[in-house]
Amino acid sequence: MSLTDYLRIARRFWKGIVALVLVSTVAAFGWYLIQPRIYSAEASGMVISSGADNLSWSLAGDSLAKSKAKSYKAVAESASVADRVISDLSLPTTAQDLLGNVAVTVPTDGTEIRVDARDRDPVQAQKVANDWVKALAAQVSDLERDANANTKGNPAVKVVPLVTAMVPTEPVSPKLTLALGVGVVGGLLLGLAYAFIRDRVDRRIRTSEEAERFGYPVIGTLPLDDMLVKGSSVLEGTGGHQFMSEALRELRTNLRFIDVDHQPRIVLVTSSLPSEGKSTVIANLASTLAADAEPVIVVDADLRRPNVHNVFDVVGDVGVTDILSGRARIDDVMQTWPGNDLVRVLAAGHIPPNPSELLGSQAMRNLLATLAQDALVLVDAPPLLPFTDAAVLSRIADGTLVLVRANRTKVDELSHALGNIQRVKGRVLGLILNGIPSKGADARARGYYGRYGYGEPPTEDRSLEAAEPQHGAGTRHGSAAPADDWLGSRHSLPDDSAAPQWDRPGEGGGQRPHGFAAPFPAQAESPRDHSGWAQSGYAEDPADRSADADGPEADDGVWLPARVRESYGARRRGL
Repeated sequence: MSLTDYLRIARRFWKGIVALVLVSTVAAFGWYLIQPRIYSAEASGMVISSGADNLSWSLAGDSLAKSKAKSYKAVAESASVADRVISDLSLPTTAQDLLGNVAVTVPTDGTEIRVDARDRDPVQAQKVANDWVKALAAQVSDLERDANANTKGNPAVKVVPLVTAMVPTEPVSPKLTLALGVGVVGGLLLGLAYAFIRDRVDRRIRTSEEAERFGYPVIGTLPLDDMLVKGSSVLEGTGGHQFMSEALRELRTNLRFIDVDHQPRIVLVTSSLPSEGKSTVIANLASTLAADAEPVIVVDADLRRPNVHNVFDVVGDVGVTDILSGRARIDDVMQTWPGNDLVRVLAAGHIPPNPSELLGSQAMRNLLATLAQDALVLVDAPPLLPFTDAAVLSRIADGTLVLVRANRTKVDELSHALGNIQRVKGRVLGLILNGIPSKGADARARGYYGRYGYGEPPTEDRSLEAAEPQHGAGTRHGSAAPADDWLGSRHSLPDDSAAPQWDRPGEGGGQRPHGFAAPFPAQAESPRDHSGWAQSGYAEDPADRSADADGPEADDGVWLPARVRESYGARRRGL
């Protein structure tokens, strides 16, 4: 793991870390309040030698005093000195207990002996320190006298009081800053340990990298949207939904380029478990495809809990089951979404007692193949783990998109779901990571949404209807957005509003089988591409072309303004 991963984990669980730091700090402060106050008083004595009449004797006496000071440290820490202090001060304690509250130190190459006495009573601490030096001097005097019993005169060395202890005013223990510091550091360590443990034991998928460990690409990352959190719906316009709109466009582009040689015409969309947002994603993906002049048919194959009709606000009592049972034809139950007539909806119909058998039948295969002749078919299937319906449909479809709900779908669940498709030899086109946060700790690890801001929405109309061609708007499939969107308001283009409109699927005369409108005028039968558009150079009236498209570069079948076409043609000629 890199430093970025550690920081991401810390940011993701920052609430738990802060909570543990606060709890630990409060606990340390509580411990500080209940601890007794300990006061410290320090006195000192000095070891000196006597009888130094000249310099030589003085140097020798100093060396003797230093050597004696080291040995007297043991005397100062003995029970004999403690008994003398207890007797002098009439203390209600034992020598061992008193020694535990007294510390004796001797500086290196020094003759000073320091005594530090601690007690809850500051006055008592002062008395013990001062009397300890006096008791040490008396004990040393007795020892030296006994050692020099055969000699006359005073002992060669003795201990004399040097510094008298004062009554302490501030306790030395406990220290508030130390207690709070230990609490903060301890809480921080506990919080970090908690975060890393949570990250390791958490089996939920959170990032695209985690999802792609199963060997399939993530072709779309969809952020959380406030409107979609409240319920399934189709977003209209980009105002307030710019993140979701851009993510859907990215998904649309990736879907088109996922297999250039064999474009999938029947795409199954499913998930591991219910309530992961597949119906909402299908509806908004269909709307985004239609906004780019792509005919789309949404088939609700979830015969357990159908929801597509609720998202598109169409009738759900008739649909797939009526066609499969032979009670209706396609054109009888096919419904057009009011938001865009390039989107057609085939609801589930009445819920049958045998959904898996119906979905795996030859009639279902024929139905999807028929629908795929006129449009891209998006099939909403039940979740993979509770039912076998989606696995059965994956054999019929050209490919399957598996929806992964960020922070909800677990690794084991996705593994089992993909295994169900693999066991029936189904084809997985990729994964869609849904519900990623648009801000916060995980946003940076999951997409653009936390790092790349769009700022305030522009004052002019930038809705999906204005930024992308709608049915009947006079823009062909594959054309760019309006010039202002990508050239900026400072650049003006010629007014092309008078340019002729190109025919779109469903605008021509005549009816095709199953109730679909012919995707071209009846008098202009021509080869068509997979979207239903006339290929360039076939049965097109030259008068229908704009005067702006008069060069060899105009043969690409895409209408563009004059200035853009000239620039495009110049680049092509330069190649």
